Amino acid sequence: MASEISPKAEVSPKAKIGDNVKIFPFAYIEDDVEIGDGCVIFPFVSICSGTRMGKRNKVHQGAVIGALPQDFEFRGEKSECIIGDGNVIRENVVINRATHTGGQTVLGNENVLMEGAHISHDTKVGNGCVFGYGTKIAGDCIIEDHVIFSSSVIENAKTRVGMGSMIQAGTTFSQDIPPYVIATRKGQYGGVNFTVGRQHGVDEKVLKHIANAYRLVFNGGGSLLDAILQIEEQVPSGPQIDHIVEFLKTTQAGILSKKVY
Repeated sequence: MASEISPKAEVSPKAKIGDNVKIFPFAYIEDDVEIGDGCVIFPFVSICSGTRMGKRNKVHQGAVIGALPQDFEFRGEKSECIIGDGNVIRENVVINRATHTGGQTVLGNENVLMEGAHISHDTKVGNGCVFGYGTKIAGDCIIEDHVIFSSSVIENAKTRVGMGSMIQAGTTFSQDIPPYVIATRKGQYGGVNFTVGRQHGVDEKVLKHIANAYRLVFNGGGSLLDAILQIEEQVPSGPQIDHIVEFLKTTQAGILSKKVY
């Protein structure tokens, strides 16, 4: 099906537009842009050079995709902003492209970015995540699948969030958040995110194993390394437990702290 592009939109003839794309008036699309089939681009959206957008995305008013990186190291190099399929990008969202040549900012599939969310340069986001109102993700972060950010969360640079985690509203954090946990407003461990685990088919027995693993991490008296060794010795292995162990072993920023009651 042919695309429907308003004559009041400014679309570069060099941009590659797929089939069945609807572009509303006053949208602005630069030269080096690719937009896949079935996307909807609402009024006053800017899609900047270096953007590679997949299929069936909806980009709402005032969003800027592929914006120049807000990084003092940026020297005008060509880089990319990769958007997957089926994302909902609401009003005034900003997603920056990467800083250096060959770099990519990546947003996977089926994510929802609510009004005012910001994904900074070189950050990699998985699939099925939700970013609440006004959430800000700094540069060089890694966010795995099915993460929920409540409103006004701030993730500082070069940190990671493990799959299936949830960060409460108003949280600011500078350390890694491991998989399947709840991070409290003070950036502390608030328990296992059983709800998201169940929604994505994690067995009840495995959820108990995850809870036992995190008891060793957050309620034990030893170091993180001690806790990792105890998990490997005491908790039955499996895909989720193995992923948690690998995540903990590879942290560079450290992990969120124990909740203080």
